[in-house]
Amino acid sequence: MSKDELRLLDFWASPFCMRVKIALSEKGVAYESQQEDLFGGKSDVLLKSNPIYEKVPVLLDNGKPIVESNNIVYYIDDKYPSPNPLLPSCAYGRSRARFWADFIDKKIFEAGMGIWKNKGEELEIAKKDFIEILKKLEGAMGDKDYFGGDNFGYVDVIAIAMTSWFHAYEVFGDFKVEQECPKFGCWMKRCLKRESVSSVLPDPEKIYQCVIMLRKMHGIE
Repeated sequence: MSKDELRLLDFWASPFCMRVKIALSEKGVAYESQQEDLFGGKSDVLLKSNPIYEKVPVLLDNGKPIVESNNIVYYIDDKYPSPNPLLPSCAYGRSRARFWADFIDKKIFEAGMGIWKNKGEELEIAKKDFIEILKKLEGAMGDKDYFGGDNFGYVDVIAIAMTSWFHAYEVFGDFKVEQECPKFGCWMKRCLKRESVSSVLPDPEKIYQCVIMLRKMHGIE
């Protein structure tokens, strides 16, 4: 690896990896993406770079590993403060951003998993929980265009990547985010107009097919 090269240990369908790619795009920073085979065998580089969790994403900066997506996005913003600063300039604003990023991490993916992994009554409960989470996020956004206020910021990066799986949740849960949470739906469309987002998020149909495969692996289909 050359001295100034950034390498991202990546998996195309991982919303956690998408966060890192969006953040790097916002900063205009070049990097190399190394796709990992999470099902057939993880690379030695991944296992050595993240021995605790053995998960993507890992950002290698001059060979030094930075792990955990929220932490990586924070690192990127800290190392490349311009252009497009992601975190608020004040301590209070940064603390709120970290709180909501943590909330999104703990809630959205798990609730979405509850939708595609279940059927019947358990599915309905998971769907209700998922929608309630989005409504809380709508409340956090208030009347602003973004979670960061008037500008696309840290929490927006963390949250918009998770929406890459929403089409699959909608199909298996038989609902529409736009109908249940219209403010959140408008925010999604607003974010997708950004090149950093639209160029990173994969085709929703491909994610849906990936989830079908996961359901089969779990014996659901």
